[in-house]
Amino acid sequence: MQWETVIGLEVHLQLATRSKIFSGSATTFGAEPNTQASAVDLAMPGMLPVLNEQAVHFAVMFGLGIDAEIGMRSVFDRKNYFYPDLPKGYQISQFADPIVGRGQFEIQLEDGSSKQIGITRAHLEEDAGKSLHEDFHGMSGIDLNRAGTPLLEIVSEPDIRNAAEAVAYLKALHSLVTYLGISDGNMAEGSMRCDINISLRPQGQQEYGTRAEIKNVNSFRFVEKAIRHEFERQADILESGGRVVQETRLYDAERDETRPMRSKEVANDYRYFPEPDLLPVVIDEAYVQQVRDSLPELPAAKRHRFMEAYQLSAYDASVLSDSLALADFYEQVVGVCGDAKIAANWVQVELLGQLNRNELDISDSPVSASALGQLISRILDNSISGKIAKQVFEAMWQGEGSADDIIAARGLKQVSDTGALEAMVDEVIANNAAQVEQFLAADDAKRKKLVGFFVGQVMKASRGQANPKMVNQLLAEKLK
Repeated sequence: MQWETVIGLEVHLQLATRSKIFSGSATTFGAEPNTQASAVDLAMPGMLPVLNEQAVHFAVMFGLGIDAEIGMRSVFDRKNYFYPDLPKGYQISQFADPIVGRGQFEIQLEDGSSKQIGITRAHLEEDAGKSLHEDFHGMSGIDLNRAGTPLLEIVSEPDIRNAAEAVAYLKALHSLVTYLGISDGNMAEGSMRCDINISLRPQGQQEYGTRAEIKNVNSFRFVEKAIRHEFERQADILESGGRVVQETRLYDAERDETRPMRSKEVANDYRYFPEPDLLPVVIDEAYVQQVRDSLPELPAAKRHRFMEAYQLSAYDASVLSDSLALADFYEQVVGVCGDAKIAANWVQVELLGQLNRNELDISDSPVSASALGQLISRILDNSISGKIAKQVFEAMWQGEGSADDIIAARGLKQVSDTGALEAMVDEVIANNAAQVEQFLAADDAKRKKLVGFFVGQVMKASRGQANPKMVNQLLAEKLK
């Protein structure tokens, strides 16, 4: 039977506030265990939560970024459940009245098409602590540094149909929140975690199947692998006549499998009720407009601007606007060299290629935007050829200096002197009489190949430094 996958994602986004959502404790990553946990975070008797205004501001920014409904009156609730790393025995969250309501989020797919993914809501809540199971000789340790860290939980509609769409959605979401500056989106550090709700149904059927939830997946690659594995698991169960059980599962990256954690809770199990120690959050249109006015240029707007202002293809514009750091780097390169299309090719092919091979981020590039722009300028002013430029870029990557320094030190400047080039062309023609005769007797298709031969000989004679455009022009004139 042909199965359709139905996927909804719940993304837990750690907001980039300096302090926690209900206390003044710091949120810095990597501190020693339990050094960033106040009496409020520890749920000591008599301690009351105080809402962090910056968290509300960031949530509204996100809502406006996806053109969603903004909750003018949002309410915090107590979500009751017990875990050792949840000191209060409940989590302060939002349920019926979230800060962000329904919205739409457009994603770009690999084939160049786009798709709208519905957003059900995005609500504020506090994070739990962390259980540590290593080095405790059969016991567990509890680190409450993360307890109370502000989260924005972004819940999608079940509009995603395969692993590729899920990854595209998460990457687009990552791009948006980093553009907005509301989170660093660092999945390795837990700043962005994903719960995957996945079910299968026969192709063409409208009714949803029984779903499983895969908790806390923390990389794009693992999301893709977890979905593929879970599809196969559920398909095997259904095709053998069994029934999928609604449950929470864990993805094991080492074994590339999902396995059960617990039966899936539903809303009733959590016994939600309004948090009595926090007033409802009430905002007005003036506040929303103030937040809207502070929004930066967002990824979709930047992509469209790149296409119009720089005449880039949809694909190139999408790649170059993927992250704010990359987009800024590209525009700085264009500002130096003045040619948007050549800059786009160099940033995407040479620069990103080197970054990927060395597993570096754009912020760690040893070649700065101004240095790359200078190198491209030397191609444009005919100081060097594109081929030589790649050698220069490699040397720049190794820290040997600027493009001009490397060109001068290695004697790589392109030969554009007409007299010198004419002498080289004459010598190549004189030394290859047989090929000249073939050229004169050949048709147009054959002549193009032979011109390539002559160009190659001139480039060899000049050790790659002859201006290829001028060489082609001289050969065309002399071979007539």
